[in-house]
Amino acid sequence: MPFCEASDNGGVKLFYRTYGGGPVKVLLIIGLAGTHDSWGPQIRGLTGTETPNDDEFSAAGPSSGGVAESEGACGGIEVCAFDNRGMGQSSVPAKKSSYTTRIMAKDAIALIDHLGWKAAHVFGHSMGAMIACKLAAMVPQRVLSLALLNVTGGGFECFPKLDKKTISVAVRFLRAKTPEQRAAVDLDTHYSEEYLDEYLGTDTRRAILYQQYVKAISSTGMQSHHGFEGQINACWTHKMTRAEIEVIRSAGFLVSVIHGRHDIIAQIYYARRLARKLYPAARMVDLHGGHLVSHERTEEVNQALLELIRASEMKISPQDWTNLPEKSSGWISTALLVRRTRTEGGRSVSVLYEVADRLRVFMLYLFGLFLLALEYGRKGIRSLKPVKVGSCLT
Repeated sequence: MPFCEASDNGGVKLFYRTYGGGPVKVLLIIGLAGTHDSWGPQIRGLTGTETPNDDEFSAAGPSSGGVAESEGACGGIEVCAFDNRGMGQSSVPAKKSSYTTRIMAKDAIALIDHLGWKAAHVFGHSMGAMIACKLAAMVPQRVLSLALLNVTGGGFECFPKLDKKTISVAVRFLRAKTPEQRAAVDLDTHYSEEYLDEYLGTDTRRAILYQQYVKAISSTGMQSHHGFEGQINACWTHKMTRAEIEVIRSAGFLVSVIHGRHDIIAQIYYARRLARKLYPAARMVDLHGGHLVSHERTEEVNQALLELIRASEMKISPQDWTNLPEKSSGWISTALLVRRTRTEGGRSVSVLYEVADRLRVFMLYLFGLFLLALEYGRKGIRSLKPVKVGSCLT
C-alpha cells in the first residue's frame, strides 16, 4: 500500500493513490470525513480510469500528449488523491491541535515532494479547498492552477443556513452511530432534494445512493472520534489572512471557484465573496446542485476542471479568464464592493446591509453554541447513567 510520511515528526502517515499518467499533474484534496475515493467521478473524468496505478498488472508508459481535448480518457494527466490525516487509512493523531489547515497543507506539500512533482494543479473540496488555499499561499510556485469546490472561509462561515431543515440535519448527524444512520443524513447534506427525488427506473436516486453509502461506510468504518474532532477543529480555526489572499491573487496561476447553489453546508455567498477577493485570477462557476456538486453535476464539474487545466497550459491571462465584474485590485476595493452605498427614496441601505450581515453572523454563532451544548449535554447525561455492579456486591 502506498504511504507518505506526513509533515510532522509524530509518525503520521498519509495513504494515497495515483491514477493515469502523463506530464500534467493533479493533486486532489478531499473534505471533512471524506476519503480519497470520494473523488471517483473526477478521477474517471480526468484520467479515463478508476484503477489505481499500484493495482495495474501491466503499466503503460506515460502519454506524451497534453490535456485531453474532450470528455473521456485523459491520457496526459496523472492524478493523486489521498486520505487526510484523521480519516480512511491515514494516521489519526489524538491531539486536536494536530489538525489545522496549515498542518494539513504541509501534509499535501510533503506528498507532492514524495511523488517527485515540481508543481501540480491543486483541486480541493470543502475542507480540502481550505487546505488547498493554505497550500497555494504557502508555496505558490508549486501551484499550476487552483480549483476550490464548495469552499468557505472557515470559522463561522462553516455554519449552514439557519433553518428548520439544517437544524434537523445537524441533530441527526450528531446522533448518527451506525452506517445506516450516517448514510441517511449524509444524503441530505450532500445533495439537493430535487436530485435525490429523481427516479432511476423504479427506484429514487435516494434509495439507490442510500444502499451505496451504507456499503461504503461499512467498508471504511465510521470516522473515529479523534479524527472527526480534529478535522472539525481544522475547519473552525481556518482563516485566510489578507496577505495570504494577496499571494494567491497575484501569484499568476488561474483559479476556479466551483459551487452548488443549493449547498446547505457551505453557503455560496462565501464562495462568491472569496472569488471576488481573488479577482482577476478567479472565475466563478455556480451549478445547480448541493454540497457534493462534484457527484451531482459530474459532467459540468469535470468540464470546468478541464477548462482550468487547458487555460493554464495555454497561459491564458487572468483578465481573459475571469468572469467576475471588473474592479480595481486589492482589499480596499473589496471592502467598497461589500459596503457600497446606494440610495432608495433618499435612505441609505448600506447601514441596513451591515446590520443584517452582523445579525446573521450572530445567529450562526448562537446556532453553533446550540450544537455544542447539545453534544456536551448528551455526553453529560451518558456519564450520569447508573453503573451496573455485580450481584456479589452489597
